[in-house]
Amino acid sequence: MKILYSISFLFFVGLTFPVGAHHSDAGYDLETIVAFEAEVVRYVFRNPHVTIFVETEAESGERVEWELESGSTPIMTRSGWSEGLLKAGDIIRVRMHPERSGRAKAMVNTLETTDGKLWAQKDTDPEVTSTATGLNGVWRGRSAFSVFRGFSEMPLTPAAIAAKEQFEYFRDSPVADCVAPPPPFLVGTNVYLNGIDVLDDRVILRNEYFDQTRIVYTDGRDHPQDQEPTNEGHSIGAWDGDVLVVDTVDFAGHPSGNGRGVPSGKQKHMTERYSLSEDGTLAIVDIVVEDPEFLAEPYIGYIEMVYTPELELFRYDCVPELSRQAGFE
Repeated sequence: MKILYSISFLFFVGLTFPVGAHHSDAGYDLETIVAFEAEVVRYVFRNPHVTIFVETEAESGERVEWELESGSTPIMTRSGWSEGLLKAGDIIRVRMHPERSGRAKAMVNTLETTDGKLWAQKDTDPEVTSTATGLNGVWRGRSAFSVFRGFSEMPLTPAAIAAKEQFEYFRDSPVADCVAPPPPFLVGTNVYLNGIDVLDDRVILRNEYFDQTRIVYTDGRDHPQDQEPTNEGHSIGAWDGDVLVVDTVDFAGHPSGNGRGVPSGKQKHMTERYSLSEDGTLAIVDIVVEDPEFLAEPYIGYIEMVYTPELELFRYDCVPELSRQAGFE
């Protein structure tokens, strides 16, 4: 096999399938696609990324091994992939975004198997198919409502600006140790599902990414004194009619708690209001975050999540050693 890696095979195109922000994609050239045929050496179906190791022959005759990265197992499972999709010795044709460093590592755009089927990561917005009677159930966000994007546009205090200037993602991000972004960043993402379980004395809020679980106590208790800060904070809630009002404090000092490189402060306070749309197809979450140490003004935003009872939350089961190997060498 010859590797198709001459100038004629490096071309700039619009992406065939969307590439989600869940990738640690800073090192990939997303405007360039390289295409070639290769033999599968190893196929690893685990988190944080489904990875395919392939071999091909360069024009010099040398055998070259490539490491091809795709999405995590929940995303790829919903895209039709499975642990048995590929095996060693399979011949595939791939289109991929190469790493900028020049290493033989890339992000998969599409993959074609010998039966002519095309495989890719699919993380398009959900379609409305069902109606809910309450907040219980599985919900998937819409990409137009991005908490990440909203925080990236926030005015910052001098302390936040200084912290952001010193922040280096691959050195300082706790994602390498399987620590998820703190709330509210995972509320309403369109690539990872949210689950809401309404119980008599609490509401459990779940997200697939790093299996984040938040308990909102609705039994009338107050926030405890001298509470040990945690990544998810401490949440209490109350019902205002059919609207769940959530109050969260005691956030740990996550280095990206208010956007990439902007930490969470000790005074961080978040309020959320979870309500159902009139037609029952959407959960709407109004969010206010105050953190005077790092945010020059409160963050005020909202997201919409589509009711998707046909989908199920998958376990992420992050292993720190594998997480570091996958994207934090």
